[in-house]
Amino acid sequence: MAAPRLFRPAARLLSPRISSASLHPAFQRSACSPSILRLRTYATESSTKEVTVRDALNEAMSEEMESNPKVFLLGEEVAQYNGAYKVSRGLLDRFGPKRVIDTPITEAGFCGLAVGAALAGLHPICEFMTFNFAMQAIDQIINSAAKTHYMSGGIQPCNVTFRGPNGFAAGVGAQHSQDYAAWYGSIPGLKVLVPWSSEDAKGLLKAAIRDPNPVVFLENELLYGQAFPMSEAAQKNDFVLPIGKAKIERPGKDLTIVTLSRNVGLSLNAAAELKQKYGVEAEVINLRSIKPLDVETIIKSLKKTGRLMSVESGFPLFGVGSEILALAMEYGFDYLTAPAVRVTGADVPTPYSAGLERMSFPQEDTIVSQAAKLLRL
Repeated sequence: MAAPRLFRPAARLLSPRISSASLHPAFQRSACSPSILRLRTYATESSTKEVTVRDALNEAMSEEMESNPKVFLLGEEVAQYNGAYKVSRGLLDRFGPKRVIDTPITEAGFCGLAVGAALAGLHPICEFMTFNFAMQAIDQIINSAAKTHYMSGGIQPCNVTFRGPNGFAAGVGAQHSQDYAAWYGSIPGLKVLVPWSSEDAKGLLKAAIRDPNPVVFLENELLYGQAFPMSEAAQKNDFVLPIGKAKIERPGKDLTIVTLSRNVGLSLNAAAELKQKYGVEAEVINLRSIKPLDVETIIKSLKKTGRLMSVESGFPLFGVGSEILALAMEYGFDYLTAPAVRVTGADVPTPYSAGLERMSFPQEDTIVSQAAKLLRL
């Protein structure tokens, strides 16, 4: 049986960015060179520093544009306005209007331009203000970008990165709050990445830009301002994460929680509560990549814990959780000691009303209660 369809309020994960007032005067930010100054902030004793997801994405694009003249960015408000969510802040000043290009509000048009540029040998980054608007260009993404490499017998690569916020935001209605991970994950020829932390954002975006295949890069609007610790290795220009490899964010032995994007943080908090209330050690797997999917890590964890739960904010039918449960049955049935459970968003268009919106997506208490039910606690 699927988990209940209505859930309690969604916590807002918008954390304030690191204030420039806390920096040494010599390192104050300016409008012209934020990426340079960001690299000069003071590090801790362990050389780990706090970096927001927004800045990590900016850093990834800046480094790739610096190292490869074929890389350029286009989309609505990415240049003069510094991006709708300020992800592209400072890139126009650094790389100029030929490589950071403002487009009209015509997703089918500028997405087609990006795909054409990729087929001509360039490496475009196509930003959608939200992936809900990418529906206007889904023909370009699927019929033009995803299929060309295969239909050409591997002769014609299509190195294009489609990126922007995905999933629900906050009070923006059904036309702006949908999770498309399962949609794009079902299409042959596309790679689909879903970062959670700042290291995810930087390492996976750099990998996407370098990959010869079209990559759909699904960010989350509510994570842009959240700061995460970034290791010394991740701060370097050569930091790249492998596509198709999940990360165990929290090891455990009693329950496997497989999740993605913003729900990774919720699942980690729920796992901590399960430990405190019941002494349960839940293992939390951050998928990072929807396609290719790291089935090996999931089944290896299931073999250890015997119980499986998937957590996502997408719709319940035909979703990422459905695929994970199906794979668990196909490859790990003998390891299951209880029926696997999926926790999803509600099977409704996302409400505009704040109260109803908060009821439409899984929360920490939802995950805890479903885990307790699965474990018969």
